[in-house]
Amino acid sequence: MKEPLSVLRRPVISEKSYALMNRNVYVFVVDRHATKVDVRLAVEKAFSVRVDRVNTLNRKGKVTRNRRTNKTGQRPDTKRAFVTLHPGDKIDLFES
Repeated sequence: MKEPLSVLRRPVISEKSYALMNRNVYVFVVDRHATKVDVRLAVEKAFSVRVDRVNTLNRKGKVTRNRRTNKTGQRPDTKRAFVTLHPGDKIDLFES
């Protein structure tokens, strides 16, 4: 098993992810080579919660252009995981 911190990169902070937290779904940027099982075990170990479901998606990086030199580049590809927790469990990421 991989270490949880090597699988989970960071939580996603957006309006959509905050709306999903009300339905017990948390969004993380994860390692591109991590499987759903790796993500499940990492979240369970890191936050001591029970995971019901993990959905993943790969996002292509945007093509960007430098205004001064007109050269094109690309932002890195990322993988996101939508983690649904067992009812009654929650992750205190942003509550103070």
